[in-house]
Amino acid sequence: MSAILARNVHRKAFRRGVLVSCEVVREHDFRRVARIGLDLSTEGMLVKADARVLTGEEVLVCFRAPFGRWFDARATVARVIHGRRPGDVGPCLGLEFYDHDDAFRSALFEHLRGWPGRTPARAAA
Repeated sequence: MSAILARNVHRKAFRRGVLVSCEVVREHDFRRVARIGLDLSTEGMLVKADARVLTGEEVLVCFRAPFGRWFDARATVARVIHGRRPGDVGPCLGLEFYDHDDAFRSALFEHLRGWPGRTPARAAA
């Protein structure tokens, strides 16, 4: 049991709790679905949802790393958080970047380095 908890604590992505301005639009109709990023990693981001989106939908993301440059990425909606649990900040979308290269990942890593890590929203059971 402790091995399962330990595996969940150590993530492979470099994840930081930062507030970023972003534009997230659906790829098929270019409708905006989010404007605010709540946390960011080299593999994806969590955004506050402005519209209903289904898991698996492909989106285009444009965001500015904290005090850094602008990034453009393609992502898939990996998770939809409806905001019903205590501590949730409202409806959110977990986005997973794809079709990005090592240069994208390393540039984003450099912009996120030095920012505090994201604290878990819920304690491990």
